[in-house]
Amino acid sequence: MKKRVGVYLAHPKPGSFNHALFGAVLEELRERGCEVAAHDLCAEGFPPLLTAAETETVADGGESPDALLALHRAEVAALDALVLIHPNWWGMPPAVLTGWVQRVLVPGVAYKLGTADGEPVGLLRAGRALVLNTSDTPEAREREEFGDPLERIWAACVLPYVGVTDVRRRVFRTVTDSSAAERALWLRRAREDAAALIG
Repeated sequence: MKKRVGVYLAHPKPGSFNHALFGAVLEELRERGCEVAAHDLCAEGFPPLLTAAETETVADGGESPDALLALHRAEVAALDALVLIHPNWWGMPPAVLTGWVQRVLVPGVAYKLGTADGEPVGLLRAGRALVLNTSDTPEAREREEFGDPLERIWAACVLPYVGVTDVRRRVFRTVTDSSAAERALWLRRAREDAAALIG
């Protein structure tokens, strides 16, 4: 049975290294026979702004008149794994991906509230996720001065909450001054990580 993998890119500039990572991951997964749901969130115009109606915590994910949002919600619920590709901007994912999390990973779709012990229950069947980040912050500074906020966001705050128990992450740094040889190596590593995710 084919593995279903959602791959989400959050970078607005065509030709960025994030786009190269996206292409490498898609190619690797497709070569391995996966059914891939590929989303360049900026290119497809995903609307990141949470509406007033969506701030209500409902148990069923709510009906959305937005066809693109409805597609994403239905799709993410059926995935076996996720890949999230984005730069580190101010220690956060870009706004389009933050909005995707807030609008797609909603109660009834990604988690359930109101359990006996008060803890949410993750609903996603995707037990694994791979996060690929680019950064211009040296690793020591990221860890010692900032505490690696993206690691906390994905591996502690978001993905376990929705049922993803195996969270893998790789950071490519520093991108701005990287050589063509370094980037080629990074793309190979991204492909290896994608292959291991579904292995």
